[in-house]
Amino acid sequence: MINGKKIIVVLPAYNAAKTLEITYNEIPFDIVDDVILTDDCSRDNTVEEAKRLNIKNVIRHQKNRGYGGNQKTCYKMALELQADIVIMLHPDYQYTPKLIHAMAYIIADGVYPVVFGSRILGKGALRGGMPVYKYMANRLLTFLQNLMMGNKLSEYHTGYRAFSAGVLKDVDFEKCSDNFIFDNEIIAQICDKGYEIAEVTCPTKYFDDASSINIKNSIAYGLGVLKVSMCYFLHKKKICKYNLLDEKNEKLQNG
Repeated sequence: MINGKKIIVVLPAYNAAKTLEITYNEIPFDIVDDVILTDDCSRDNTVEEAKRLNIKNVIRHQKNRGYGGNQKTCYKMALELQADIVIMLHPDYQYTPKLIHAMAYIIADGVYPVVFGSRILGKGALRGGMPVYKYMANRLLTFLQNLMMGNKLSEYHTGYRAFSAGVLKDVDFEKCSDNFIFDNEIIAQICDKGYEIAEVTCPTKYFDDASSINIKNSIAYGLGVLKVSMCYFLHKKKICKYNLLDEKNEKLQNG
């Protein structure tokens, strides 16, 4: 705990058996109260490895729900366990758990309600092995997203995120996609509610066992990201409604 606030780390897992132990062992349990692992119907022994590590809260989807669907399970359980701060950490060891202290304290001290670990701040992305095409795509998408969403984030695509429980309760993450676009849709909801997002520089590692999406899925993801940003822009300009942000569930016109 920090300042009496319960901190829960959630691990949305898919085929993470080889990297789960090294990730779990770096979690700072001097402040982290609990860990939740949700396994999205992995093809390896991720669940068995989690149980070997004595992770108490392990949920296994009986069929693959997708990256966004996996996060939904994580956040629902974290809120059920009365978390005050929820930190999503990928169990593939691409992001270092050693930043949990910094991210948690920013929220616990009331500085910001949301914190992202950014691979783009500093020089950690390329040095850590991020493919050049992914780096360039990240920079282009982020530039366009900042223009359309009125932000100044260094990236929208990190998988290392911390939220106050209040933010997760206020947004409707169940309305977000079950696929990779979930990350950008929840950002749209966070921004629409007026919450500010802090960023901390995060070194990253790219290696064979780290999760990644292929070029085809990357293109589909990029197009989805642009659609979310454009819909957000049109909604805020009151040109047309965006169902994700509209409390009356009105559908986006002509979309």
